[in-house]
Amino acid sequence: MPTVIVIKGYRFFFYSNDHDPVHIHIEKDNKTAKYNLYPIELVKSKGFNASELKTIGIIIENNIEFLKEKWNEYFNDK
Repeated sequence: MPTVIVIKGYRFFFYSNDHDPVHIHIEKDNKTAKYNLYPIELVKSKGFNASELKTIGIIIENNIEFLKEKWNEYFNDK
């Protein structure tokens, strides 16, 4: 599970066997979420409240190019 970034305690990561569409997993404490990156949209969430999901969405928006780049580096270089 390669960690891409950690911001405000949220860990953004991929699973090593992830697949398209391009997406990112997020965890903090015992809460998890998954967002697609093209377009940015919540796929699923367990435990995060609406405020936390808004914060996660903003973090993704602010780092979208970096997240896409890391996905491409990791999965296209295999």
